[in-house]
Amino acid sequence: MKKLEKILFRRVDNSALILFRVFFGLLIALECWGAILTGWVRRILIEPEKTFHFIGFDFLQPLPGNMMYFYYIIMGLLGIFIMIGFYYKWSTAVFTLMWTVTYLMQKSAYNNHYYLLILIGIFMLIVPAHRYWSYDTRKRHLSESYSMPQWVNIFIIAQLFIVYVFASVAKMYPDWLDLTVADTLMYYKRDYPIIGELLQEEAVLYVIAYFGLIFDLLVVPLLLRKRTRMPAFFLSLFFHLFNSIIFGIGIFPYLSLAFILFFFPPDIVRRKFKLKKPFYEKNEVVTPNYSRVLMGFFAVWFVLQLALPLRHHFIKGNVLWTEEGHRMSWRMMLRVKRSIHQFKVVNLKTRKTEYIDSRDHLTPKQRRSLSKPDFIWQYARIIEEDYAGRGIPVAVYADVKVSVNGRPYYQLIDPTQDLTKVEWNYCFHNEWIKPLPDDFHDSLSVSSEGR
Repeated sequence: MKKLEKILFRRVDNSALILFRVFFGLLIALECWGAILTGWVRRILIEPEKTFHFIGFDFLQPLPGNMMYFYYIIMGLLGIFIMIGFYYKWSTAVFTLMWTVTYLMQKSAYNNHYYLLILIGIFMLIVPAHRYWSYDTRKRHLSESYSMPQWVNIFIIAQLFIVYVFASVAKMYPDWLDLTVADTLMYYKRDYPIIGELLQEEAVLYVIAYFGLIFDLLVVPLLLRKRTRMPAFFLSLFFHLFNSIIFGIGIFPYLSLAFILFFFPPDIVRRKFKLKKPFYEKNEVVTPNYSRVLMGFFAVWFVLQLALPLRHHFIKGNVLWTEEGHRMSWRMMLRVKRSIHQFKVVNLKTRKTEYIDSRDHLTPKQRRSLSKPDFIWQYARIIEEDYAGRGIPVAVYADVKVSVNGRPYYQLIDPTQDLTKVEWNYCFHNEWIKPLPDDFHDSLSVSSEGR
């Protein structure tokens, strides 16, 4: 234990952390204000008649009217406060809480980097990122520090290693390896100016598929080695800028590039960014009184970070089909799903049958999410609540067929199951989800000509 404490609590130069705070604050401000300017807030949180929240968080609903615009304006402002170190701890805590609330209140626009921002928000809350070059040190008389405990570097590098490796392992399945996924994703980019046609070439698809898999698997080890650090940096630059241009995934590529600060020696970071601060090189060990509590937190954190991506292996069924254990597992851009759905409502008093047109209640993006069992279950509950508000008891049945990566449509859930009578099981398989068809892997029908 003493040896571990010496490793974790050895003081090292904090240049990377200080600069990362600046980039982090700026990027989350751009993410929040950009969500307003691009219409994301309007489409996802204001226009929808109903919101699909994470199951169990029914009490989290978008604010009425146009209030979500103000919500995102405030989060962006908090990003600026974080950037300049203005009441840093409070700003970081409030931003992380507000971002977590928005993450849990809607999942129609789920993205892995939304979850990553929660994790990084917690990380930034517990690290001393405001102890230099901040409003707090200049105006609030907080003492300056040129160092930080070494666990800061270890923590962020370990977290990134988990993200990248699980993203790589998730790609090791037939549809990724035989280019089905790359072919499908790039087909929708065929109208891009200049590069659209190039992205359809088989050689390019091989590069996209296998470079992505190998990059995710090796980038952290390569960045850790001095001899491979610069090549890995340039590969990262290419990889993340390519993803930003082609997929338009917000700040995630730029946040990933900002993380690279933690891999370079502090003196290089200071010189390249012209950070005018004294260089710390005493390397003394300062063990705080709460060291055991902090190490306990690290243990729980990383056990959880390993358990969440692995949990789908302990749930019956294929996660590609059932989606059980998909979220918070770094399963990024692995499939394209389409659904054909019909919801039948049976009046339990009159036995009269009606059919619901989801276009009357849901946005196009929400309707596309009805290829996922938890959305189907929630939509059935929404329908039931609508009828219950009129004093009509009903049973709700869903006939949903789903196509994965261009395959034929298969029945996803049991159409004879009244979805108002079943509960959603977070930890185990929901038996009303039908198993993956036996001929699933033999039924691929995607082709460049036929899509």
